[in-house]
Amino acid sequence: MRVLFLPEVRYYFKELAEILYKNDYFGFEETAIQYAEDLFNNIANTLPIRVKKIAPSHFDRYGKDMFYAVFPKNKQTQWYVFFNIYANNGEKVYLVRYISNNHVTAQLL
Repeated sequence: MRVLFLPEVRYYFKELAEILYKNDYFGFEETAIQYAEDLFNNIANTLPIRVKKIAPSHFDRYGKDMFYAVFPKNKQTQWYVFFNIYANNGEKVYLVRYISNNHVTAQLL
């Protein structure tokens, strides 16, 4: 099994650290970077074993027939990872197409 990320999702992780630091969610830039890296690694390493649900049609703009999985990060924040599953030479490939958190997306689920 492999977990791949679209380029725009990878870019989002780079932006995420900057957003978290500039908006004072973290007092140190290094801590914000570590948060984003930990989230990325958690998704990359555990997405195939997470409970998945069918993504609502609202998210079709990011891809058709997607699933989503929830990644709780702390008491206030859960991350939602939207993805497709493909077979490539007998191997399952998870393609992450979009990521958001409960502060932005929860009402749509």
